[in-house]
Amino acid sequence: MDISRIEQRILHLLAQGGRIEIEKNDKKRIASVKCLTRDGWHYPGVDPDLFRKLKRKKAVSSSGGGPYRITKRGLELVRSELDNR
Repeated sequence: MDISRIEQRILHLLAQGGRIEIEKNDKKRIASVKCLTRDGWHYPGVDPDLFRKLKRKKAVSSSGGGPYRITKRGLELVRSELDNR
């Protein structure tokens, strides 16, 4: 399965310990999506459409009402990247 560059970047952040937090409106629909790195920094570029794509590919999931984290399937999809630290 081929995934885009931005999906790769988000999965890489999640694999390093990041999370995706969503907020829902009164109708239980997604109002906003935030991607947070393991250090707590907000990563821009994640919108509800991208979140739905990752969820449809079963790359992220939530457990017990918590934030969305990477799954085993997501780890299979992500390619390694050079970490510039």
